[in-house]
Amino acid sequence: MSYVKGRSLQPADPFPGALESLPTMYDLPSEFPEESGLPDEFHDLQPQLLSRTLSLVDYSRDNWFTGADLNLYYDASHPLWHKRTDWFLAVNVPRIYEGKDMRLSYVVWQERQVPSVIIEFLSPRTEREDLGRFYSEEDRVDDNQEIPDLAASAEPPCKLDVYENYLQVPHYIVYSRYSKRLRYFKWGNRGYEEQSVRAENPAIWLEDLAIGLGLWSGTFEGMPSSWLRWCDRAGNWLLTDTERAEQETKTAQQQAEAERIAREQAQQQANAERIAREQAQQKARRLAERLRALGIDPEDA
Repeated sequence: MSYVKGRSLQPADPFPGALESLPTMYDLPSEFPEESGLPDEFHDLQPQLLSRTLSLVDYSRDNWFTGADLNLYYDASHPLWHKRTDWFLAVNVPRIYEGKDMRLSYVVWQERQVPSVIIEFLSPRTEREDLGRFYSEEDRVDDNQEIPDLAASAEPPCKLDVYENYLQVPHYIVYSRYSKRLRYFKWGNRGYEEQSVRAENPAIWLEDLAIGLGLWSGTFEGMPSSWLRWCDRAGNWLLTDTERAEQETKTAQQQAEAERIAREQAQQQANAERIAREQAQQKARRLAERLRALGIDPEDA
């Protein structure tokens, strides 16, 4: 494992004891306009799909938080150091900040819980920041502009260094919509090790969260593309809230239609039985009339 020169090999403690002396979410800026990699439409839609299809069987909805394009403050020794993470999941934290507010940012020393999953979407001039030592020319997103060597900067550290050494995030995932390349790094005792990604879904299985992630070709919010999407162990895609509502509406409509058909069939059966009774009665009357014409009383027959 390689580290930036001049840096300690020990990750910074994100949970210092003197919390009362540290800035809170309300004290720290949530916007840095000079940052590169500002969101495009994909960076807006893809996180929505991830958040809206996420379902964790072992956690209630009020016990996890997902953030997108949100400042992640990670080092209490340098309170302004942050990474603007494309998407992340933190479990065992309340959905609502201190039970009263939406988050302006995610401050690790206040939350006292590091993210369990971080996902970055490659865009021009962010590849080396996102991938660090795992970067290769295959990951380059070419926009005909020079890409600065962010990984060589001594301060502050690159995203990979933060996620690996400061926070030790268990699951780090990087996706390029340009090449449709999905990469998965799992944290172990010696840092991140790249994991194999399957061709079929789930391409990635996160055992501790009991959820899978794969590439779905479909239309989300009117836009067809290849999207990252959560799935179960069998590869069945998890539905968004809108899709669940549509499915429930469709199921209700199908049930109503089935009930209508059943009522029609019951009515048809009742009509058929009524007609059969009437025909039998008519036949009995005609037979009685013939018997009477022959001088036979049908009541004595």
